[in-house]
Amino acid sequence: MENRAVENGVCSTESVNVSSDVWSCKNSDSSSADHLVIMVHGILGSNTDWKFGAEQFVRTLPDKVFVHCSEKNMFRLTLDGVDVMGDRLAEEVLEVIQRKPNLQKISFVAHSVGGLVARYAIGRLYRPPKKENVEDSTDGTSIDDLKATIGGLEPMNFITVATPHLGSRGNKQVPFLFGVTAFEQAANLLIHWIFKRTGRHLFLNDDDEGKPPLLKRMIEDYGDCFFMSALRIFKRRVAYSNVCYDHIVGWRTSSIRRNIELPKWEDYINKEYPHIVYEECCKACDTEQSELVSTDDDSFDKLEEELVTGLSRVSWEKVDASFHTCRQRFAAHSVIQVKDQSMHIEGADVVQHMIDHFLL
Repeated sequence: MENRAVENGVCSTESVNVSSDVWSCKNSDSSSADHLVIMVHGILGSNTDWKFGAEQFVRTLPDKVFVHCSEKNMFRLTLDGVDVMGDRLAEEVLEVIQRKPNLQKISFVAHSVGGLVARYAIGRLYRPPKKENVEDSTDGTSIDDLKATIGGLEPMNFITVATPHLGSRGNKQVPFLFGVTAFEQAANLLIHWIFKRTGRHLFLNDDDEGKPPLLKRMIEDYGDCFFMSALRIFKRRVAYSNVCYDHIVGWRTSSIRRNIELPKWEDYINKEYPHIVYEECCKACDTEQSELVSTDDDSFDKLEEELVTGLSRVSWEKVDASFHTCRQRFAAHSVIQVKDQSMHIEGADVVQHMIDHFLL
């Protein structure tokens, strides 16, 4: 049974004590909001993980956004694999679009493994242009028909937060393993016992009928999934990362960087967003950069390099955060999402940074 909750001008649907949709209670605002924001949680998570973020988006942009917190991959369902979760998410997005016919634009905000699930889902939701070019169009064809879409909507922001884009296969990509080779090798052998199929995808040791690892397939258009075409048509792609104290997802994998590209952040001061310690805009790079990587670098990994190079073919805004001065710094992986508002309110400025830079 579904109930409606109202709090400080923000409405949400509640079902079995969890909320899925969040929007402004003001009728004029809700009727004009044409931008769908899909929020995706991480492994073993639920749609309440983004409760604070969803409400902040609606309070700040009440007449612009309608927020849906994904609910089809909660708890143990997150162990079914990135592809299975991606298919579920794609179906869920289409269901939301179908019941909200006024929607025109779409953005994704995803935490941890949810970022990989969202990348898979948009590959499924990609719709190519109906016409190859304007010259081929007839007088009755609208300009919208000439653009590629995500589920029929204009793609705007694709935002990931502490997402293991390069996987978690050692080389200090999972910080709590301390970079100890023996620990990383043991984790690689045992991961499927703990995190099932999703664990195999994260450690890139999946072998589906002789196909390359899923994360490698996702750096190109593969089969009927247009992974990179979909990612490319978003107006913005943003990767938020923890530079330290994230014991689950390493800085390199979440920021899509090589070890030699990690910036010096200690002297960076941002008075408006105290926990943002570095920002940069990285342009798309179509050239192979493997020759720039020193094989003497102990973090070098050929497969990881392929993922970095593939994902760098589109531009990214990279935003680095640090909670090293916070009481809850050892929970940085969830603090950056403000997963628990009462405990992790320190991350509120990072969520506000997302909203203030959100393209509408």
